[in-house]
Amino acid sequence: MALPVEQERPVARPQPETPVQRSLIRLPDLRRTGLAVLAGLLLALAFPPYDLWPLSVVGVAALSLLTRGRTARQGAWTGFAFGLPFFLLLLGWLRVIGWDATIGLSVTEALFMAALGAGLAATSRLRGWPLWAACLWVAQEWARDRIPLGGFPWGRLAFANTSTPFTPLAALGGAPLVTFAVALCGTLLAWSALRLRRRARTAAVGGAAGAVAALLAGYLVPVPTAAADTLKVAVIQGDVPSPGMHFLGRPMQVLNNHAEATERLAAEVAAGKVERPDVVIWPENSSDMDPFSEPLAYARIDAAVKAIGVPVLVGTLVDGPDEQHVQNQGIVWSPQTGPGASYTKQHPVPFGEYVPFRAQLSKVITRLQMVARDFHPGTENGVMDLGPARIGDVICFEVAYDGIVRDTVNEGGRVLVVQTNNATYSQTGQPSQQLAMSRLRAVEHGRAVLIAATNGISAIIAPDGSVVEQSRLMTAAELSAVVPLRDDQTLADRVGAGPEWVLALTGLGACAVVALAALRRRRGSGTPAGS
Repeated sequence: MALPVEQERPVARPQPETPVQRSLIRLPDLRRTGLAVLAGLLLALAFPPYDLWPLSVVGVAALSLLTRGRTARQGAWTGFAFGLPFFLLLLGWLRVIGWDATIGLSVTEALFMAALGAGLAATSRLRGWPLWAACLWVAQEWARDRIPLGGFPWGRLAFANTSTPFTPLAALGGAPLVTFAVALCGTLLAWSALRLRRRARTAAVGGAAGAVAALLAGYLVPVPTAAADTLKVAVIQGDVPSPGMHFLGRPMQVLNNHAEATERLAAEVAAGKVERPDVVIWPENSSDMDPFSEPLAYARIDAAVKAIGVPVLVGTLVDGPDEQHVQNQGIVWSPQTGPGASYTKQHPVPFGEYVPFRAQLSKVITRLQMVARDFHPGTENGVMDLGPARIGDVICFEVAYDGIVRDTVNEGGRVLVVQTNNATYSQTGQPSQQLAMSRLRAVEHGRAVLIAATNGISAIIAPDGSVVEQSRLMTAAELSAVVPLRDDQTLADRVGAGPEWVLALTGLGACAVVALAALRRRRGSGTPAGS
């Protein structure tokens, strides 16, 4: 069914262009471009470490107004001008690796914002355009989360709203529904502002009321946290010798840090100062040597696990299926039987954990040779028995990917574990951004989340997204808490990616309606479709 076009004031017929005008007609509107840059920077401030979440609504509203009534080409430029500074500020933590990496990834991600800008401009004359615009925000994230090379979900509107009135909506439709609600709030505010400018006060009030409803709808969503079973956990943050690109120090130093911290905890248990935990969680790369090929590493881990007397989840790199690959694993280590079940990271990070087109790119970018062996991806989810608990393990950046986390819950994970090594980025905003994602996952899946980081931020998060305990950056720490083990699935777990597909396809469908209408007009006027 065709969507009716919103009525606008009559527009004067354009006059023939002069030669000077023709030479300038495709130059971007500098004022509009400047406002788009400012709006993109404001959106970045909505995310950690700044946490000015209302700016996520402001950023959406601003882009809606800046693309309103423009051509698709103009909208694309405005979207790119909005997206590039947004990602440059948001992903500033990549400067540790190099500004070329920061700029390259930011430009790639900004191209999706250009597509969003074109879609917003194309659908801005349809009736109900705030709805189609909000759906297009979901479509943009849907594409960006998957391509290229498996996608990069950083910068989703939902991840700026992990402790806001929008957050409970994650339990209904996951991160995509939170993004939709934030975007709808922003587009309705933009619609209200336009109506107010035209002195249509009643309509403006109606639009503002709709924005408030989108904002407050989350308060109607129950976030269950009760559970029949509980688990006493200890999360070990052993620290690293030197944060940055070369955080490992001498061989076994990181492993010794975590083993010694565990043995100190064991001594406190033996002295009756603290209760013995049911399980202990170590972070990603907590063993800097492969325990299966290095007997000293095996013995050091085994001694620490025997000292505490409970199963420990150890993070380490192990040899892959061939000499060219390694695997990033979380390994269940028993004090009685040693290493047992393991989870292999499914989604290695391009250029950080494996090098696409290695033979060609390594000749041009010599820094890529630092990734000596590519990480071999796992094929199974991270559901494992760790002592009395059935956990769902994800490793580092995997917490940003909806499907990976959701699979661990749907396959029986009663508590979520995020093993991470943020030592490279410890003096940037990356750890706090990852913490925010974990808080959203807690609400989305109704699970406690245990974050174990080598040098921060480690945290214990309740199923309602609140932080029970949190470590400081660049310090050794041991976090302890009793967390619920839950079996119930949220509606978001049951419906899976369904809401995201429906919302994304709705936005793309609105674009298709506009494109078909334009094609019919061209055919009716006898203008060739390619002109």
